Amino acid sequence: MKHIIVIGAQWGDEGKGKIVDFLSTEIDAVVRYQGGANAGHTIFIKGKKFVLHLIPSGIVREGVLCIIGNGVVLDPFAFFEELEILTTNGVNYNDRIFILPNAHLVLPFHKIFDRLSEDKNQKIGTTGKGIGPAYADKYSRLGIRVIDIFNDDYIKDQLNVNIKIKNTLLNNFYNDSEIVIEDVFNQIMKIRDKLRSFIIDDATFVSNLIATNKRILFEGAQGSLLDVDFGTYPFVTSSNPTIGGVLTGSGVSLKDIKDSEVIGVVKAYSTRVGEGPFPTEIKNDLGEYLRSKGNEYGATTGRPRRCGWLDLVALMYSKQINGFSSLAITKLDVLSGLNKINVCIDYELDGNELNYFPVETFTLSKVVPIYKEFDGWEESIQGIRNFEKLPQNAKNYLHFIEDFLKIKIKIISTGFERDDSIIL
Repeated sequence: MKHIIVIGAQWGDEGKGKIVDFLSTEIDAVVRYQGGANAGHTIFIKGKKFVLHLIPSGIVREGVLCIIGNGVVLDPFAFFEELEILTTNGVNYNDRIFILPNAHLVLPFHKIFDRLSEDKNQKIGTTGKGIGPAYADKYSRLGIRVIDIFNDDYIKDQLNVNIKIKNTLLNNFYNDSEIVIEDVFNQIMKIRDKLRSFIIDDATFVSNLIATNKRILFEGAQGSLLDVDFGTYPFVTSSNPTIGGVLTGSGVSLKDIKDSEVIGVVKAYSTRVGEGPFPTEIKNDLGEYLRSKGNEYGATTGRPRRCGWLDLVALMYSKQINGFSSLAITKLDVLSGLNKINVCIDYELDGNELNYFPVETFTLSKVVPIYKEFDGWEESIQGIRNFEKLPQNAKNYLHFIEDFLKIKIKIISTGFERDDSIIL
């Protein structure tokens, strides 16, 4: 049986949580391979809403193992809050959640620097969850991994070097209060015994599962156009939501996943949270209509999302980077009631055609989208689970996406609920 990789194909918020949950019926384990508590994966089951930030979206499927990969930066305090929510909602997670030992921790001072950086430096529009500063410490070799918290001497030495640097910045650049090393150490001591039962000592745990013929679903957070290497830099996340992040964030080899089905999750229109270029953004009442009808507010921060038309130039770029084998189209039902629907098929720059996605932010902010117009449909399609019952104009819209991208659509989501989906 093939493994499955689920990747956001746009700027995040594509509905990956629902797709992962939907696909978890024949899966042994779900692995989150990057990101942190800045993610917000939402699942609806019989009217009950689950918002997951760190714990993989397979947790509400009984018997599915959920693994937080080493590519994730783990906020232990947010992790325990999430466990409490699962307990309140009757989800049994005992012996089902595992954390790879080399995942790095997000500590309270990371959130302080996230906030200060947004206020003092270039405004990116982060969630303020400390993700970027935690990754910065990881790559500066100043971070603390989950396995490290059981070595008191190492933690103290690492914190001593790290926080001396941080306090120099706080004193001389940010003019803010110093971090007290003892306070941070004591915070770690309070949570480490609780965290111990979730930590797997072997960093090759996922690879070993594959060796025993377990079927794995790899879950990405954020989206491809926010990838730190391939996204709209600097308005990006701090990790790799794209296909490469699976390898570096899970401890698996290319041989392990080479025959996987790679599913790109695509919203039927486009949204973006925070700063950065957005060629197809709709800056009028129609954009407000999509935001309201699609409930386009961040699951993590509650911030309103910017809304726009579907951008096939950007999607072709995501397809090329990730090697999608199929697509999952979400929120098609939100487009019901529109007389006309536009789809971006090309860019124009200074009067010339630009048929590729520029990674240079200044250039992308200047492009003018070239649209193909489609007739919309009046009928509500919410909850439809049979492709043949869709309006013809909705089918035309989907067929055009397939033909343009030269890739098949496998799943169509027609509502919030888990089973409001069409399988093709």
